[in-house]
Amino acid sequence: MSLHSDPSFDPRAVLEREQHELITQLSELGFGGGATGNYDPNFADSSQVTAEKGESEALAESLSSALGDVQAALARLDLGTYGKCERCGEQIAEVRLEAVPTARLCMSCASRR
Repeated sequence: MSLHSDPSFDPRAVLEREQHELITQLSELGFGGGATGNYDPNFADSSQVTAEKGESEALAESLSSALGDVQAALARLDLGTYGKCERCGEQIAEVRLEAVPTARLCMSCASRR
């Protein structure tokens, strides 16, 4: 029985595409390349600016975290450890990696968190 649900699954291509999309989204929010967002401090409704800034910062934090996960998965690919559970050392099922390409734990270990 094969664990492969898609024989053409290429984790590097999936992860690199996701990395590009996340970097683009962060840049569009004004958080790319060390920027911290584009807000006009002289805008008349400062409470609206503050609310929008908070929402953008929360989204940027989530995107940055996802980007870190993707970059860590790419590093595991380079090291040859991608697809091995970080807790038990067993192979992570490919169907799980297809669903969650950044997975660090097999289903068994992930369910024991």
